[in-house]
Parts: sequence; structure tokens; C-alpha cells
Amino acid sequence: MKVIGVTGPIGSGKSTVSRILSEAGAFIIDADKIAKEVVCKGKKAYQELIDYFGRGILNPEEELDRKKLAAIVFGDNEKLQAINGIVHKYVVEEIIEQIDKLMTDKSYDLVVLDMPIPVKHGFIDIADEIWVVTADKETRISRIMKRNGFDREEALRRINAQMSEEEYLKLADHVILNNGSEKQLGEKIRDLLKKI
Repeated sequence: MKVIGVTGPIGSGKSTVSRILSEAGAFIIDADKIAKEVVCKGKKAYQELIDYFGRGILNPEEELDRKKLAAIVFGDNEKLQAINGIVHKYVVEEIIEQIDKLMTDKSYDLVVLDMPIPVKHGFIDIADEIWVVTADKETRISRIMKRNGFDREEALRRINAQMSEEEYLKLADHVILNNGSEKQLGEKIRDLLKKI
């Protein structure tokens, strides 16, 4: 079983790459999806977040209010590090459990870790190779605006809040430049799959 780590900056097209790999028969482990699950009411990360940030981060149904939490941590690096530290350890725990199960089952030849933030433990140390998806800045801005309904300024803020493209590229075994159509992207991925 081969494990490919797919990462890259916001708006680069990581999710599209993962979907194309899924269509090619890969099992996808989506870190964003797991991150949403581990903060649900009753889960360990949920309680740790309340302990750290207080009950003001909850909505009337006692579920995590993502918008409130985002507003608290946005622009505050210390609080952002705190939330990442709390959530990531549970995401990594779940990823490792899934990988172990898949290795035992032997039901997939290819597993893809879709991870926006390329953490060392639970991503870099698990993946056999890292694929970094990238696109030029204007393309990324346009995609973020279209997908999220953001204005240009908000899209740029999201881009600037992340690791730089150079930091992502340093980790890459393969770089997928995604400035074109989905068809072109699919061709690039198929070529990479032939090499591995």
C-alpha cells in the first residue's frame, strides 16, 4: 500500500486532486473532514476547546460555533497555535488509526492523505511521498472568491494567513501546477500515477 500526502495552499485545488485520485481507486483520508468530526459535541477536542476558549465559542445548541471561533483566532497567532494544537492531535490520532486499519485490510493499493497543513507527525512521517498542488496567486484568489463568496481582500487575507508557497514547495516530492482546466489536471495526475 502506497500513501500519498496531498497538500498545498488555499485555492490551489487539493480537493480536486483528491477527488480525481478517488475516482482512480484511491482511498481518501480528508483531514478537514476529520477536523470537523473531532470537535463535535461529546468529542475530546470539543471539551478541550471549551476549557481553553470558554463557552462563548458555542451556539445555542451547545455545538461549536465555527464563525465565533474563527473570529477569535484570526490574526492572533497564539490562539491560532492553541486551536491547531488541540485539534491536530486528535486529527492525527484518527489518521493513524485509519492507516493502520487499511494496512491490515489490504483493500486499497493507494491511500491519499488530503492535508491542508502539512504537519510533521501524522502526515510527513506517514506519507511515502508528498504531492504539493499549487497555482498562481491570481488563479487562487479567483477560486477562493468564487468558492467562498469572499471579496478579493478577504481572499488575500486567507492566503496570507497560511504558510507561504515556498514552504509548501520545500516539502514536495512532486509539484502539480494547477492553473488550467480539470481535464489538464486529470492528465497530470494520471501521468504521476504511472510513475509510481
